[in-house]
Amino acid sequence: MARRLQGGGRGTDLGVSNGMRNNKWTADLAAGGVAGLIATGPMTFAMKLLHRELPWLQRYPLPPRQITVEATRKAGVEDQLNHSQRRGLTYLSHFSYGTSVGALYGPVSRQLPGPPAIKGMGYGLLVWTVSYLGLLPALRLLSPATKHPARRNALMIAVHLVWGAVLGVVTDYLQSGTRRTIR
Repeated sequence: MARRLQGGGRGTDLGVSNGMRNNKWTADLAAGGVAGLIATGPMTFAMKLLHRELPWLQRYPLPPRQITVEATRKAGVEDQLNHSQRRGLTYLSHFSYGTSVGALYGPVSRQLPGPPAIKGMGYGLLVWTVSYLGLLPALRLLSPATKHPARRNALMIAVHLVWGAVLGVVTDYLQSGTRRTIR
């Protein structure tokens, strides 16, 4: 702050540009987070629809529910939650994760070439890969995707593509900086 107040061309410019860069990064983080939250809605809807199309023996709970059950078991609170509370916690954790990883996309998205939906879909595949082949198995919350039936993996990949496409488009819209009126 003192350097900016002293004036003197270069010092002032550096202070302002660093502040603007930080503000832009923060705004991009927020845009990605909001877009991730929004994108989790259509993803969840698609997940429910596609789950009904699985073969009967593969219609056991989907990963968000499995992860929540395992996390509450590890925390020692599984038996303290009723069905409604467990469902609410599943939605809360699922939308929170979508928001968090969406926030990480915001600053990165400006660096990626291509149309917003395609960039987002690529990111959605990255999130699926890191989560289902790395993070969740490492945390012992879910077995790796390689241990799941192919149709369930296809379902989860498809809904991550839906999430990514919406994430990309909404992030781009929020980052555009223009005030558009929807009529």
